[in-house]
Amino acid sequence: MTFKGEKINMKKYFPADVWRCYAAGMLFALFSSLTELARPEIIARVIDSAAAGTLDAALLTYGALGVAGVTLLSQIFRYAYQMNTVRGGENFIRHIRDMLFCHILKLPAAWHSTHQTGDMIQRCTRDTEEIKSFLSEQLVNLLTMIITVLLALFFIIRKSLLLAGFAALSIPVMVLYSYRFHESISRAFLECDEAESRLSVIAQDNLTGVQVVRAFCGERTEKARFEAVNNEATEKWIELDKHLVRFWVAADIITGAVMMGYLLLGSAECVYGRLTVGGFVASISFLIILIQPVRNMGRVLSEMSKANVSLGRIDEIMSEPEEKDGENALEGDAAPMDGDIVFDNVSFAYPDGNGRRVLKNISFRIRAGKTLGILGNTGSGKSTIAELLTGMYYADSGRISIGNNDIRAIRRSWLRRNIGIADQNAMLFGRSIRENLMLAAENAGEEELQAAVETACLDKTVREFPDGLDTIVGERGVTLSGGQRQRAVIARTLLLNTPVLVFDDSLSAVDAATDAQIRAGLEKSRHGRTAVIISHRINTVMNADNIIVMQDGRIAEEGTHEELLRIGGLYSRIFRLQHGTADSSDDANTGLEGREHLTETMGKEDGK
Repeated sequence: MTFKGEKINMKKYFPADVWRCYAAGMLFALFSSLTELARPEIIARVIDSAAAGTLDAALLTYGALGVAGVTLLSQIFRYAYQMNTVRGGENFIRHIRDMLFCHILKLPAAWHSTHQTGDMIQRCTRDTEEIKSFLSEQLVNLLTMIITVLLALFFIIRKSLLLAGFAALSIPVMVLYSYRFHESISRAFLECDEAESRLSVIAQDNLTGVQVVRAFCGERTEKARFEAVNNEATEKWIELDKHLVRFWVAADIITGAVMMGYLLLGSAECVYGRLTVGGFVASISFLIILIQPVRNMGRVLSEMSKANVSLGRIDEIMSEPEEKDGENALEGDAAPMDGDIVFDNVSFAYPDGNGRRVLKNISFRIRAGKTLGILGNTGSGKSTIAELLTGMYYADSGRISIGNNDIRAIRRSWLRRNIGIADQNAMLFGRSIRENLMLAAENAGEEELQAAVETACLDKTVREFPDGLDTIVGERGVTLSGGQRQRAVIARTLLLNTPVLVFDDSLSAVDAATDAQIRAGLEKSRHGRTAVIISHRINTVMNADNIIVMQDGRIAEEGTHEELLRIGGLYSRIFRLQHGTADSSDDANTGLEGREHLTETMGKEDGK
């Protein structure tokens, strides 16, 4: 199969059990066709006997039983072939969904940042269903169609060469017309599928962000946006239906013309004695058996066009290279994660960032077992440091090492199992609190779970829920406040018991008192583990062993809290702003959006 001119490798999508199902289905379909073709012969003999005056009760009885028998046998074979093709189709869909899901999970972060969730859902659901529809209903029909046509022609030849020649001439006309139809319908369906994907993207965005839409009274705007894309999709489908209607009208006209010509020629054959009445009736039955699959070729090609487009859209995802490690990637004792972490002259630009460097030649060291605080405004590169440290992206230049091993040489799975990260997004799944916390620590005991909950100051919140830790938090944790979600993410990270902990602005939505309580708990439970605390709030990072201040992708200042205050530079100005002691000149000179930080700091509360 091809998609947009590119050949698609079909083998990887069809496991052995699917091929076996379709092979069995093909065999049973062939038996069904053969038994179906025996029926007109029995009827022809009965009619010819009646015309010759030799029909008796025994022959009539045997004829009736023969017709009933081959009909029953044909339907048994049909049932067997349909069950095998349905089983094959369902197994194929199960296999391809598993492949898609596993592959998407392994795609790099850069890919996920440039592809929309709604479109991916469309490809994983609607497109897989289109392929299943073709495999379950049309594939075996397509394979048996040729055999049925050849067998029907063979039986017509036995009755009349003239009628067989006429029937054979009609086949190329229908096939050629069906092929032209296949080309146009493929383009039309691709446009429909892409329009539906855009519709899915808008629906997914609005369902996910329904609270934002309502908060900004954006219902009318979003409704108009949805209606515009919905109208576009509707027009595309109407255009597709026009193609289908035109095809079936033309196909029926061609079929009617063939039947009319066949009746005229067959009648002439009977008049001149070259064909018996029974033979003529049988040949008409054979023609119907022949012309029906040829006529249905348009339907088969239509479904094949849809399946081809859908498989191509799936293949686009499957062709994306997965996140892979080097052949000799290190893990285990060869890659200890409890050593110093060093950023050496590191620069980085996001793949979709138009070449703008987010980090510019930064260098720092985190001593094993110590805490690094990273302070900076939005867009200064704080979170990018965390993403590079966990191997979500690799630096464009420079070197990042853990225990003297370049992280490029460390297996990503090992890296991430040993670096626990609580990020600012506070992503929770629509499951119970317990399931969310145990996401990557399935073997953790109840004591460990309770200790993590208490350290993250989530214990009081849990006690307020009737079902405690078994409370369902709703999609993306919507039933929890921002601060509660962040504390749940912190507890989840602590459960991993990793040698390196990264807190990426994960305390931004909690109040100052809870912030201090959590930090105190973290310090007690850290047990010599290396920690990176990223924040825009000085109170969160001030107790770190070392602090770096990020500004415009560079390290503006570095030192302990006391050293940075003595310098009287950027850190000092931010400190005075956030503690309400800055004068107007400080506010005017700071490059870290002082007023925004002050307002943000004072306005953060652990409320919903």
